[in-house]
Amino acid sequence: MEPMSIEAVHAALTAPGAPFEMETQEIRGVSMRVWKHAPRNLAEIFVATTAFADRTYLVYEDEHLTYGQVHEYVARLARLLVTEYGVQKGDRVAIAMRNFPEWPICFWAAAMVGAVVVPLNAWWTGHELEYGLSDSGARVLIADEQRAHSLVDFYDKLALTAVLAVRSESILPDHVKGFHAELARMPAGLNLPEVDIDPEDEATIFYTSGTTGQPKGALGTHRNICTNLLNVRFAGMRALLRKGEDVPALRGELPATPPPQLAPLLSVPFFHATGCHSTLVANTAAGNKLVMMYKWDAERAMALIEREKITSFGGVPSMAWQVLESPDFDQYDLSTIQSIGYGGAPAAPELVTRIKERFPQVSAGNGYGLTETSSMVTSNSGVDYERKPNAVGVPMAINDVRLMNADGTAEVAKGEVGELWIKGPNVIKAYWNKPEATAATITDGWLHSGDLARIDEEGFVYIVDRAKDMLIRGGENIYCVEVENALYEHPDVMDCTVVGVPHKILGEEVGTVIQLVPGAKTTPEDLQAFLRNELAAFMIPQHFLLRSEPLERNANGKILKPEAKKQLLDSLGIAAD
Repeated sequence: MEPMSIEAVHAALTAPGAPFEMETQEIRGVSMRVWKHAPRNLAEIFVATTAFADRTYLVYEDEHLTYGQVHEYVARLARLLVTEYGVQKGDRVAIAMRNFPEWPICFWAAAMVGAVVVPLNAWWTGHELEYGLSDSGARVLIADEQRAHSLVDFYDKLALTAVLAVRSESILPDHVKGFHAELARMPAGLNLPEVDIDPEDEATIFYTSGTTGQPKGALGTHRNICTNLLNVRFAGMRALLRKGEDVPALRGELPATPPPQLAPLLSVPFFHATGCHSTLVANTAAGNKLVMMYKWDAERAMALIEREKITSFGGVPSMAWQVLESPDFDQYDLSTIQSIGYGGAPAAPELVTRIKERFPQVSAGNGYGLTETSSMVTSNSGVDYERKPNAVGVPMAINDVRLMNADGTAEVAKGEVGELWIKGPNVIKAYWNKPEATAATITDGWLHSGDLARIDEEGFVYIVDRAKDMLIRGGENIYCVEVENALYEHPDVMDCTVVGVPHKILGEEVGTVIQLVPGAKTTPEDLQAFLRNELAAFMIPQHFLLRSEPLERNANGKILKPEAKKQLLDSLGIAAD
């Protein structure tokens, strides 16, 4: 089969009767294209996985759980939430834990009863977690031992009906119950609950860092997440057709035998939209085996690839780099890897070349999306990624994109750089309880991404800069103002600015230029120690330029960040871009 153009691929995949047929609907007063055959809600997705009861679903270290076992846990927790804790449709249930098997169990149980799942960042401090719980109005919290302990000083302030601790072996307050002990109180053999859940019902609140003030809760609907499920599938099938492979499903033909179970290695946190929507939901719906790591480690990842016959891994570019450059690469059997995908941070163009050298049989790819777009908006994989490794790909067929001028009043001329605006059924409903922030970010269904981009003649999107004052370290969004505000709390800091320092593996690291108060003897190590009580570890600067003279500012009094960044890079011996 000859490779097809992108336009021909989209036409074939979305034709009447095709797997990705579209229709037009009005959503919150805005007309947009939607996937005609998308599931209505998360519950529909999970109920369908009863067909995979005997398959392995979750793997963590030496633990293996089947789909059937997880269904039993989900049914018990769903009953517990409703009958014991009074959770009703629309109530918020928060999850604060690292990647444990209990995370998906909590997610699906809360979704099944129509609750709004609130995944909290496991890197947050106790104070930050307290904010997320208070802001969301969470009724129930399920946390791992470390997160449960970090909140001990805040429980009295929180209006929580119940707190469950996962994998906790230490003493916690009496009102904190053991997760598995609570599930054991429920009888076996319970049916999954039946709740009427509309596509536009609220499903999740993912917190994103804000350029000012506290983090904002991105309020996602069931339609948002179910749209992303089909976006993931659409991207995969588009890549096959672009490669010239035959896709019998386009002719309405079913495979003679079910496709083999895939086994992705989960190397991104569930509390990110990518980890939840594009990894957890998409692989659950396909009946795949999810292999989890408590913490990313390249050597451990290769051992798991060999042991569990992993078929894909990735996350952010740094993870791919660490595997490729490991001195122990040749000591493991990595032949089962079929694809390597990543996003969430800048990727060096030579990464695709290195992947092809190490994994000749593998299809590499990246993509672009935001928490506010429920993960995927564009994808770039296979032959297209090899042709255009600097691009983040072409939008999904249900997504419209355009580039706007600085004040958002008009589209920029073709070929010019502008702010990327996105429209589609995967764009979130709103920011939780923040109507002003919502109005400033979403206009007539168009999401202002805050990213500066250009689009070429084939429709490929290139992210060239971030309009928001933000940097990305290993896939973690870091808004500079949050770090600057924490630095200003130190008595020896008179003035400061935070900038990104290029890093081959992480994409960027946090750097800062600081004007100290006269006579101060503070060192970078002193400032890092101070910030450990103020910020999550990934936000703490690694590079410092301490000075006594004022930072350069423009006529309006704003710090000249490009100049400050150049000075910092010069001090580090790094050439500026």
